[in-house]
Amino acid sequence: MNNLEKQVVISLGEYGSCSVLLRNATSRKLGLNIADIECLSLLFLKGISTPTELARYTGLTTGSTTAMLDRLEKAELIKRKPNPKDRRGLLIEVNKNLKETLGPTFAGIQKVQNELIASYSDEELQAIADFLSRFVSNVKGYTKLIEKELA
Repeated sequence: MNNLEKQVVISLGEYGSCSVLLRNATSRKLGLNIADIECLSLLFLKGISTPTELARYTGLTTGSTTAMLDRLEKAELIKRKPNPKDRRGLLIEVNKNLKETLGPTFAGIQKVQNELIASYSDEELQAIADFLSRFVSNVKGYTKLIEKELA
C-alpha cells in the first residue's frame, strides 16, 4: 500500500470516528440516544421508511424499534402513517417541524460540507461518489459476513 492509499484509509477511519463523536454530541444536545439519531438520519436521507428497515439500519430488535418510534412520536419528531402498499404495515416519516427543530444544530456543518463539495469538479465528484458507493457496499457485505458468523 502506497502513502496515498494509506492516507485514504486513515482519513476514512478518522471520518468514522468523527461521525460517531458528532452523533454522540448531537444526541446529548437533543436529549436523544444514538439509535434515535440514527433513525432520524435515515429518515432525513430517505424521507420515509418502514419500521423493519429502521430496525435493520439501527441494529435494534423489532420491540426496541417500536419503543424508539414511540419515543420519537411522543417527542413529535416523527409520525406514523398507513402503508398504502401493505394495509397491515406502517410508514415512518419525520414531522415537518423537525427541520426547524434540528436545523440550527446542523446548519453550520451542512454549510461547510456543501462548500467543500462545491469545490470539486463534476469529474472529481463522480470519482468520489463511485469510491464511497463501492466502499459502503464493501462494508455492508463484510458486516453481513460477521452477522452470519454470529448467528
